Amino acid sequence: MSLTVDQCNLLLDILDEKNIKNHTLEAISNEIHKKFHNSDYFKVGSCILMLLQNDLIATTEQRLTAITVLYELYRGESFAVTPFAGVFIHLLYPPEQHNNVGAPKLEYPGQLPRLTDAERHFVIQLIAEVSKDVLLKKTAHQVLNSDIPPSSEVDFSAIQLTVAEKQSVMPHTSKSGIPVILSLPDKNPNKDEPEVHIRDIAVKLATGENAPVNQVYKPEFVTLAPPLLNCKDELVWLNPTNPKEHLVCYDATMCITDLAGYEARQLMNKAYKATLTLPQQQQLLTELERVPKLVYHVGLTPPKLPELVENNPIVAIEVLLKLMQSKQITEYFNVLVNMEMSLHSMEVVNRLTTTVDLPTEFVHLYISNCISTCETIKDRYMQNRLVRLVCVFLQSLIRNKIINVQELFIEVQAFCIEFSRIREAAALFRLLKQLESGEVGFLTSFTSTSKTKLDG
Repeated sequence: MSLTVDQCNLLLDILDEKNIKNHTLEAISNEIHKKFHNSDYFKVGSCILMLLQNDLIATTEQRLTAITVLYELYRGESFAVTPFAGVFIHLLYPPEQHNNVGAPKLEYPGQLPRLTDAERHFVIQLIAEVSKDVLLKKTAHQVLNSDIPPSSEVDFSAIQLTVAEKQSVMPHTSKSGIPVILSLPDKNPNKDEPEVHIRDIAVKLATGENAPVNQVYKPEFVTLAPPLLNCKDELVWLNPTNPKEHLVCYDATMCITDLAGYEARQLMNKAYKATLTLPQQQQLLTELERVPKLVYHVGLTPPKLPELVENNPIVAIEVLLKLMQSKQITEYFNVLVNMEMSLHSMEVVNRLTTTVDLPTEFVHLYISNCISTCETIKDRYMQNRLVRLVCVFLQSLIRNKIINVQELFIEVQAFCIEFSRIREAAALFRLLKQLESGEVGFLTSFTSTSKTKLDG
């Protein structure tokens, strides 16, 4: 998770004092996005963080530029959820702020630099996105020499809360680590020895297979060894003192083929392709009745349901009834609703509605699908046949009080008007009129025009 030497040198060139002097903060951020792939942004941010923590950035202008690049790495994303949001919270609210008044400021490994007033004002505007476009059009030198308003505090409590929530799920040991890079200033430098260049130090720390950029030293989590368990009574079965008390039991069903399950699966495979004979159908239903959970192991899936409905509707009904408690029953219902309308599919739906309580939206959707199919079919003979089936189907649902026709009244009325030439449609309409006259207020939206058309 570290940069290569070339990538590190490229980053340091962009943050070089000479480069940032003649380029705006926006231009430098754009250059980072052009030179690095988005998969490398976290590595770039980690390298910048290491430079800030170890005081490897020479000037204030470079530090301000590095902070801007760190913020702009994840432009377009919500700032609170970006990987380095916590860094900016620490920059604005360093831990030493919470010390007692008058107490000395503590130094600790990996401490982020203390911002000047100009830098802090800039970071606040950056996070709050106050005139961000105008702000980034300036160079680092112009930002640092701008006038600072008397009050520039902004409420970042929401961001602090998000960062705190992210950190709360981390183990406590992760909060006890310290960076593996520790500065060791030489209090008695030898002026005769050549000064080590800061750039060389940065490259060595930020690159290589064992780069310490993302590493921390964590204390070992030591726990006391648990006491040994007294096994005097617990493991007595290992060395039985009285063999007569311990009998060997065998499972007589081991290694015996489940012929019933095998035959049921074979019959189900046939049921998808062709109509089963009456003995085959009876055998399959008997096995499913004898072992209720066998229905989950016969190979039926929602995509196979239409084939089973068309070839063996009785089997489909029994299988669906046994799958009512399955987590996939909604998927089976969706397939049944959207399959091509036919006598067998109506038979299955009608039997289900009279046996169990189906979801109302499922029944309504199936009725709407039937009506839509009748309206769109081109073959006049098939259309008349399907209309008759739908009308008989709807009459059955209404007479058995399975549906409240008031909820589908407009759609059913339009269907009856459109196919008023068919006897079953007129019969369905007469049933609706009987309901209207028998239960006041149950049906109230008939128009005189529709009544005249159907009565004639």
